[in-house]
Amino acid sequence: VQLQAWGGGLVQAGGSLRLSCVVSGTFFSINDMGWYRQGPGKQRELVAAFTSGGSTNYADSVKGRFTISRDNAKNTVYLQMNSLKPEDTAVYYCNVTVVAGVLEFAYWGQGTLVTVSS
Repeated sequence: VQLQAWGGGLVQAGGSLRLSCVVSGTFFSINDMGWYRQGPGKQRELVAAFTSGGSTNYADSVKGRFTISRDNAKNTVYLQMNSLKPEDTAVYYCNVTVVAGVLEFAYWGQGTLVTVSS
C-alpha cells in the first residue's frame, strides 16, 4: 500500500490550498482517512479525520477553515484549507487505515509542506 500526497506550497496568510492524498495497492477497503501535521519544533497532531463511523473530527484550531473530504471511488482524501494562518505552517501527512483480510493496517504518506507567510 502506498500513499502519495500533494498540494502543499507557499501561500500568503488568508490564502487557500487543497491537499490531496491517493491510496494505491492491494487491500479490501479503506476505513479511517485523515490528515495530520507537524510544525517546526512541534509534535505531530491531528488536523482532520474521518472516523470509522463516518463522521469527521477536526482540531479546534482549524474548525471553520479546513474541510476534509474523500472520494471512495478514487481512494483519495482531500483537505481544503482556507483562511490560512502562519501558524498553519507545517508538513502535512495523510494517514489511512486499510483492511486486508481480517487485519487492519495503518499507513502514512510522505508529507507535503505547507508554508504560510505573514
